[in-house]
Amino acid sequence: MMGLLRGLYDWTMAKASHPKAEWWLALFAFVESSFFPIPPHPLLGLMCLAEPTKAIRFALICTVASVVGGLFGYLIGYFLYEAVGVWLIGALGLTESFPIAACYIREQGAAAVFLAAGTPIPFKLMTITAGFIEMNLVTFTIAAIAGRALIFMVVGVLFRVFGAPIKRIIDEYLGTVTTIFVVLVVAGFVAITQLRGDGDGAADPTDPCASVTSLEQL
Repeated sequence: MMGLLRGLYDWTMAKASHPKAEWWLALFAFVESSFFPIPPHPLLGLMCLAEPTKAIRFALICTVASVVGGLFGYLIGYFLYEAVGVWLIGALGLTESFPIAACYIREQGAAAVFLAAGTPIPFKLMTITAGFIEMNLVTFTIAAIAGRALIFMVVGVLFRVFGAPIKRIIDEYLGTVTTIFVVLVVAGFVAITQLRGDGDGAADPTDPCASVTSLEQL
């Protein structure tokens, strides 16, 4: 098992440092912001791990491509919501979240986009929604740049500073690191499940968007 894990790790590191890896990173970052369900964060992390000296460059590529992808998502919501957006939101399983996202963007504006851009909230949901409700494009772009730069550039800086020591630890203790990572992921899913299960499911009366279930309520 360790031999298979080591082989997979070495293969991944080789691919992450491949000359065309930057193009794949840019593509993943672009499509994830508009319609693709898989985030670019794992590839960014692996590329930074493979070549820590280029970590900030990788993070910048990811940031720029993601913002451009966000603008594409905005255009889908603005011009093609009925033709493409409705189907896309449904295919991504975000239909119920769409009216809530629209409410938050109308209530909070740039803050809502910034929060989605810098957290695990599906950014594509916010980009399409922002276009649909015709959010100011300049405000949207600035918020997207700030949020995406926060989440990606922090990774780049951390790997640039600590990447080499981290890589040495993983190279030497791959099995242990993998085990810890799996345990943390499982624990995270359990914690999220427990948090979602708390309470009686009633909407927060202090949150005007908590009870929104359709666009007609906006």
